[in-house]
Amino acid sequence: MRLIPRSFLWRTILMILIPLIIAEVIIANVFFGNHWTRVHATLARSLAVEIVTMMNFMDNGELNTAKTMAREMGINITVNPKLNRPSKNDNNSREAGLLATELSNRLKRPAQIYIDKGKRLVFVDVPTNNGQIATFGTSLYRIYSTSTEVFIIWLIGSILIVSILITPFIIMHTRSIRRIAKAAGRFGRGLDAPGFQPTGSKEIREAATAMITMKERLNRYNRTRTDMLNAVSHDLKTPLTRMRLAVETDAASKQDLLQDIDRMTEMVNGYLAFARGELPEIEQATELPAMLLRIARDAAPNKDIQTNFPDEPAQFYARPMALARAFANIIENATRYAKKTIRITERDTPDQVEIIIEDDGPGIPDDKKRDAMRPFVRLDESRSEKTGGTGLGLSIAQTAIENHGGQMFLEDSDLGGLRVRIVLPI
Repeated sequence: MRLIPRSFLWRTILMILIPLIIAEVIIANVFFGNHWTRVHATLARSLAVEIVTMMNFMDNGELNTAKTMAREMGINITVNPKLNRPSKNDNNSREAGLLATELSNRLKRPAQIYIDKGKRLVFVDVPTNNGQIATFGTSLYRIYSTSTEVFIIWLIGSILIVSILITPFIIMHTRSIRRIAKAAGRFGRGLDAPGFQPTGSKEIREAATAMITMKERLNRYNRTRTDMLNAVSHDLKTPLTRMRLAVETDAASKQDLLQDIDRMTEMVNGYLAFARGELPEIEQATELPAMLLRIARDAAPNKDIQTNFPDEPAQFYARPMALARAFANIIENATRYAKKTIRITERDTPDQVEIIIEDDGPGIPDDKKRDAMRPFVRLDESRSEKTGGTGLGLSIAQTAIENHGGQMFLEDSDLGGLRVRIVLPI
């Protein structure tokens, strides 16, 4: 037998209602064990004292005085030689138990208590000295407070009200989670989820957004692999064909063949570097200024390198080799096209580190910035033949930055060239 439901909806409802019910049961026990007992004991003691006082007057022959006193107290007294009562009294009932105890302690004779619950009345029969029976009739509220029932009703009602209020919100959250699960199932089968949008609470929307981002990265990963195969086929085919024709026609010079081999080696190394960008690496405490300055000096010894680093740079855990490879590609790209100046800036906040690398080169038009970060895309074919490269530099950098949970943006620099802004979470 399964005691815990499998549904998130019912588990959440139980998680809220069970502590609430336990808390109210504890409150009820405290109330009944203290307040309820004291109130009813006081009521029973008060009525018992009144009955004993009136019996004393009656034993002294002052029946009229006893009746006058009873009338002032809301009690009706009748004296009968005999009464037709049920065989079983209510002395041990929940309502009359305390009154029976008080009368037993205060009277020298037995008292029989009967309750008419329909009329909410209580009758106390006490034998007199002359063999008759004095009956004291009064309202049941003189010995029993109905606040107990009202209190229990309010406890149950509060549970029902809370259940009614929380159920719609839990259903909405459950529906959002179910939509995420359904979309994840479709994503896992390689399908899209048309119309899927993050909904629900902040945490659920963040989970949905993270899943959408993951799907986009997987799509980009698959597109990148396809582009890489196409690029390998295209880029290697041309030099191989040229080398074959040169050898077959005996028109090849050693220098030409070596140039083609160098070009092919560069392309293969670029593809391998792109593939290595996703290899696992242990995270270490990292500070960026020293790394950036070393890379810039190695990559651009003939450029004017301007730096603006904080006095106490932020330290965070990262994969240093992957970050170094990413920044090296960006700085080398800036070195390739910068006229004379490269500027590197770091801005730290409690939540993130922002790195800005800019140059005074020709820059990239706005309509080509998105293509610039796609793998195997050369924005200027003629220039890439002169400057080298396979169109992977910025793509490798973007992949490494995203693997650290960061983002990379291409913007216009006030130096006139390209401004690469990297945001990394701490």
